[in-house]
Amino acid sequence: MKTNVSFKKLILSSLFLVCGLAASAYTVNDFVYNPVEVNGLKVGETVYRNDGNTLTNYMNHTYKYDDQQRMTESETMKWNTKSNAWEKSTRVCYQYEGNNVTTTYYQWNKKKAAYVLVPEMTVTMQVNQ
Repeated sequence: MKTNVSFKKLILSSLFLVCGLAASAYTVNDFVYNPVEVNGLKVGETVYRNDGNTLTNYMNHTYKYDDQQRMTESETMKWNTKSNAWEKSTRVCYQYEGNNVTTTYYQWNKKKAAYVLVPEMTVTMQVNQ
């Protein structure tokens, strides 16, 4: 009887976990997005590929903000199925000066083990306030 009660608790707990994850995640086409918020700001998001009945890791995004709640950096990591680990991919930095915002794009270089600037992707735009 004791084993039966524990098994029921395990099944019930698993069901609550799945329902909780489903409530905070949303699906677009073949992907499921699971955002992470802190104090109303999205600080991260894991993207899963929906392969029928299973979800597999696909991408992971992290976001940083300044004291005015403007995004200052976003980093993207991609899932490597061979190494079974997240790998750095891109980083975009945002710099604010008056009504202008400059986005600077970096791509991960495995050989250098560092982000490398991609100058042609750097853009400065005027922002309406």
